[in-house]
Amino acid sequence: MAVWSRLRTRAVERSGGGRRWRWAAVVSAVVIVLGVGGYVAFQRARPYLHGSACEVRTAAGKMQLSLEQGANSSTIAAVAFRKQLPERAAVIAYATAIQESDLRNLAGGDRDSVGMFQQRPSQGWGTPAQLRDPVQSTSKFFDALVKVKDYLDRDLHDAAQRVQRSADGDAYAQHEANGRLLARAFTGRETGAARCWYPPNKRTAARRAEAVREMRRAFGGRLQVADAGGHSAVRVSNARSGWAVAAWAMTHAQVYGLTEVRHAGLHWEADAGHDGWTKDPGAPSGQVVLR
Repeated sequence: MAVWSRLRTRAVERSGGGRRWRWAAVVSAVVIVLGVGGYVAFQRARPYLHGSACEVRTAAGKMQLSLEQGANSSTIAAVAFRKQLPERAAVIAYATAIQESDLRNLAGGDRDSVGMFQQRPSQGWGTPAQLRDPVQSTSKFFDALVKVKDYLDRDLHDAAQRVQRSADGDAYAQHEANGRLLARAFTGRETGAARCWYPPNKRTAARRAEAVREMRRAFGGRLQVADAGGHSAVRVSNARSGWAVAAWAMTHAQVYGLTEVRHAGLHWEADAGHDGWTKDPGAPSGQVVLR
């Protein structure tokens, strides 16, 4: 009887151990399934988590922008390239636009002021429609700026005030640091210094041909663009112009439905815009590729 009792006890212990092992296996399987499911759900939700924005990050610091502010910033740099102006001219334009409109294309303002630089039709700047066009309003600002004698050697607020004739000309000075930061990013001084992102439900239909036309209007007719069916290739002559073009395309991607920008060993994708510019060994240095 003692032998039979011991054998029965061992069988029960083995049976209990088996059940515990099976339960542990089931729990582990459930944890794995939940983990995989959670990861898949996170990956699907990830593009929506960051919302819509742009960020500039340079050696001089960083700055948050909206998509509109990012697009307007790249347009200022593009027009400066078209007019072959030095970086200092862009810095003055950025500081002025920050003070006047926070880099937004405003429908109105003080009295009859409109647009990014709050220029007034009654003072001969142009029609309201022209001044609401970021390319034209920026061009008009630069045309007036270069007429200021020795503007490159003047204090920023002095040069800006001679163009704007504002009630408080000293106010432009407080934005000089941010103006320099934006110029470093959008005139191509630093590589891939700006990034923009937006969720999938904010994407728009592809209008690459329109994007190219608007880019050429901003940078000038000398910009050479070849269409290869599935993409457009913008020829650039040096690193600075290349990154200015790449930044323009990236900041306007949401408006024109661009999905990818490639240049100089890096690429930006709309599906992962928050990741910014990532490595792409096949991205050409002499071209900016748009899809």
